[in-house]
Amino acid sequence: MSFTPALEYVFEIRAHIAPTLHVGNGDGEKTEFTPITGGTVDGPRLRGKVLAGGGDWSSTRGEICELDARYLLQADDGAVIDIVNRGYYHPDPSAPDQFDGGLQVTETGHYYRTSPVFRTDAPAHRWLAESVFVGLARPDGEDVVVIRMYRLR
Repeated sequence: MSFTPALEYVFEIRAHIAPTLHVGNGDGEKTEFTPITGGTVDGPRLRGKVLAGGGDWSSTRGEICELDARYLLQADDGAVIDIVNRGYYHPDPSAPDQFDGGLQVTETGHYYRTSPVFRTDAPAHRWLAESVFVGLARPDGEDVVVIRMYRLR
C-alpha cells in the first residue's frame, strides 16, 4: 500500500519588515538581522496579526541564505502564539512560479521555503503546537514577506 503525505493550506502571514541591519562578516559568511514590524495573519484556520518586535537573523554563504526568524502572532481571540521559522532562500534557475489555485505562492528562479514551529497553550490553537508545517515564501515589494503555511496531513 502506497502513502503520499498531503498538505493542507491553513493561513498566510504577511510580515512587514524594516531595512536589514548588517551584523558582521565571518569566514565566508555574512550575518544580518531584519526587524519584523507587524503584519497580518489570514486564512481558513487562523486570523490575527503579526506583533512588532521579532526578527529574522540570516547567515549567507555564497548564494545560500539560511534564515532563522522568531516572532509573535496574536490570534483574533487574543491568544499569543510564538513562531520559530527556519528556512532557506537562494537562487534556483529551475524553480518555476508555483500557484495554489489562482494565487502565486512562489517566484520563478528562487527557492524560498521555511519550516515553522509554533508554541502556545491556548486551547483553540493547540493544533499549531501539535503539527508539522511547511511555508512557501515570497517577497511582496521591499517591505513585506509573505509566507503561505501548509499543515502536513
